Amino acid sequence: MLRQDSQADVPLFDEDEQDSKNKPKIQHPLASFFHLFFRISAVLVYLLCELISSSFIACMVTIILLLSCDFWTVKNVTGRLLVGLRWWNQVDENGKSHWVFESRKANSKKVVSSSESRLFWLGLIVCPILWVVFVFSTLISFKIKWLAVVIMGLVLQWANLYGYVRCKVGAGTNLRNMATNYLGLQLFKQAMSKSQGP
Repeated sequence: MLRQDSQADVPLFDEDEQDSKNKPKIQHPLASFFHLFFRISAVLVYLLCELISSSFIACMVTIILLLSCDFWTVKNVTGRLLVGLRWWNQVDENGKSHWVFESRKANSKKVVSSSESRLFWLGLIVCPILWVVFVFSTLISFKIKWLAVVIMGLVLQWANLYGYVRCKVGAGTNLRNMATNYLGLQLFKQAMSKSQGP
């Protein structure tokens, strides 16, 4: 796995407010709109499809088209514009597959807006959780014909989430080790606070 640029963090607290007194908080309104439009539309069509149409095929095709448009938009446009992150897979001359995770250079003049960053990460995290809920509700309610649709939603949403988390935390970082270290640190802090108590 390759990591091309150094990691640029989202501005903390009021860093971007000082630089952008006369700039709008959302610098890319069209990208921000489409970042949420396709994924929210897919969820709404899934939830309301029985009211909208009696045709399962029409609903399924519409949902999969919306999910595909969302996947492409988030992967190729909004990730780059809103947070300065990008990921892709490339195959070398030997036929070996390489995953590339890229982030904007730290010394880049383009500053990531904290509003756009929050919008990007909120949309990227909430929607996959919804599709997990849909998978379980489909299994519990025995609506097996919808299982392929919700699994497609889950896979496409989680693929983008995984790719961007890898871009953000670093391609060389093992996510499982990072989570384990975080949980261990939290347990240690909790144990220390209890031992110092009255």
